[in-house]
Amino acid sequence: DRGTSVMLSLLRQQGITSVLEDSSGNGGASVSCYAAAGGMSATIMAPASTSPSKTVQMQAHGAKVELIPGSRQACADAAVAAHGRDDGTLFYASHNWQPFFLQGTKTLAYELWEDLGFHAPDNIIIPTGAGSNILGCDLGFSELLRTGEIKALPRLFCAQPLVCSPIASQILQKLQQDDGKTVPGEWNVPVKTVAEGTSIAQPVRLEECVDAVVRSGGSAVRVMEDAISAATLELARLGLYTEPTCAQAAAAYHELLATGFIKPSETTVVVLTSTGVKATPGVAHMLGVIV
Repeated sequence: DRGTSVMLSLLRQQGITSVLEDSSGNGGASVSCYAAAGGMSATIMAPASTSPSKTVQMQAHGAKVELIPGSRQACADAAVAAHGRDDGTLFYASHNWQPFFLQGTKTLAYELWEDLGFHAPDNIIIPTGAGSNILGCDLGFSELLRTGEIKALPRLFCAQPLVCSPIASQILQKLQQDDGKTVPGEWNVPVKTVAEGTSIAQPVRLEECVDAVVRSGGSAVRVMEDAISAATLELARLGLYTEPTCAQAAAAYHELLATGFIKPSETTVVVLTSTGVKATPGVAHMLGVIV
């Protein structure tokens, strides 16, 4: 929502009235919401497997939803091809490509700094799909460092599901760290991750994300599916009802503690980005409940 608000405000100021977004769910819901608030029309392309709770929200905001068969990448390709449709009025407002989206996500860094008494945390664990929150934290905390408001950058840790972990895998490779886990030959095949919001096989800012994490002194965790499910239920029983997409960051926290990458005495922020209401069928499956 941080990035969407800034991005759509700028596009509306530039005269754009009709926007197109491709999304695994959460981004599309956000663009639909803010487009409605700004009097803009929205078309959202989402994978056919997207949770109905997310597509229903998009439609409730008045967006036109087009479900695309195949992978998340097929959805992105379809959106690129659709730019300029409707007699040239449909503008591809990708939250992955638009630079001003990151100017919104960087406010996460400023909010954390303020909430922690105007100090940076030692570590931030970020559930990662395309990497906008990694890049937002990098931008925001780098600005605070340059202006002398903090003494050092927090270490950024990328959390991704093992079965779809292009950014995390590249980080580990660059750092020459071996977690002992085996990735599939093709992302999300044969097992598809329950963390659908981070199921992005070809993130367009991969190298930027890798550089940001390495520069911060952080690393990455490739999270197993059973650990994602366990973290989702653990958080719920602590009073935090999140979807698996962000619960993987909590699973990564446990793994980082166990391996000694972070210490209990350090100030660590685990970023939780979305509500479990959006993943009701998935959470019901974890509980063995029929809905």
